[in-house]
Amino acid sequence: MTSTTRKLRVALIFGGRSCEHEVSLASALSVMAYLDPDKYEVLPIAISREGAWLPGIAPAALLTAEQREQPCSAQQKEERTAQDIATRSDKRTHLGGDRLIPLEERPDVAFPVIHGTYGEDGTLQGLLEMVDIPYVGCGVFGSAAGMDKDKMKMLFRSADLPVVDSLTFRRLDWDRTPERILDRIEARLGYPCFVKPANQGSSIGVSKASSRVELEQAMQLAAQYNGKIIVEQSVDCRELECSVLGNSEPVASVVGEVMMQHEFYDYEAKYLDNSSYTAVPADIPAGTAEEVQRMSVQAFLALDLSGLARVDFFLQRESGQVYINEVNTLPSFTPQCMYPKLCAASGLPYPQLLDRLIELAIERHADRSRNRSCL
Repeated sequence: MTSTTRKLRVALIFGGRSCEHEVSLASALSVMAYLDPDKYEVLPIAISREGAWLPGIAPAALLTAEQREQPCSAQQKEERTAQDIATRSDKRTHLGGDRLIPLEERPDVAFPVIHGTYGEDGTLQGLLEMVDIPYVGCGVFGSAAGMDKDKMKMLFRSADLPVVDSLTFRRLDWDRTPERILDRIEARLGYPCFVKPANQGSSIGVSKASSRVELEQAMQLAAQYNGKIIVEQSVDCRELECSVLGNSEPVASVVGEVMMQHEFYDYEAKYLDNSSYTAVPADIPAGTAEEVQRMSVQAFLALDLSGLARVDFFLQRESGQVYINEVNTLPSFTPQCMYPKLCAASGLPYPQLLDRLIELAIERHADRSRNRSCL
């Protein structure tokens, strides 16, 4: 880079109101640490748990501020966090909240690392498109489809991708006729089965039910997180994952396997239990790996994704049948997490992966800018 070349301004957006707030901070810490300071000027934009947009504070500072908080009301917490951050930053302009104010220096690209609702589900992507800022990751539709497990499976089925049998219920119907719904699940799916909020990440609110009592408890838990609940048939399987990178011509990584002591890969197994680990590459036949890679790209295109996604699979132990489970359009982003690890094993180390994601964001924005918006 010559002395006259301006650094690219990257707005790193993190935190947020979802249950995955802490995961977002961990991802943002890694991204900020590995973005090349010779190439990029990072503009951190924190979002508090209550939804306040707080520019100019780094992920570590937000983490420190939140760890110091004592139990208090939501309003007091937001005021306290905002006051603490104000003492650490000279920036007063921000993007978001209850009004839209241009940043002091408009970013060249945004790098959202908000996992789950209000960040990974198309809401933030829609805001960034409204203000015409290129951003890393999937677009509005792909992000929304990738969060809604019910609609996602519909699109998978329409693309002839194999999925396990499932049923979807509205929370309102569960509140009104729980016994009828329990009967239907038992008749169609049997035990064990998995109960999930249809729009949630990191396995939050997910339960495995092996009896009617457990099923009722699982439904009640999932209903706390979303107005739509999906129940899936259980299969005796190994869990495989594949990273996809690209826009119109995506490329799949090597295939990895999740190894754990828990019954399934729940939040504790993912983030709290040190006995869980990943095997990269997975010890599977070459033909199975190729099938997973092909299906990963097919799923990426079927959901109209862009930039990046991690695609998760079930490999049935007895038959060797591969089922696609779901896509994650904004996976956890520390170097130890599966998406970057699979990319590194495929020849793209973490710092170069960040470079490529930013390139893809700018490329996609340039292509979208070719669209006519009027007659």
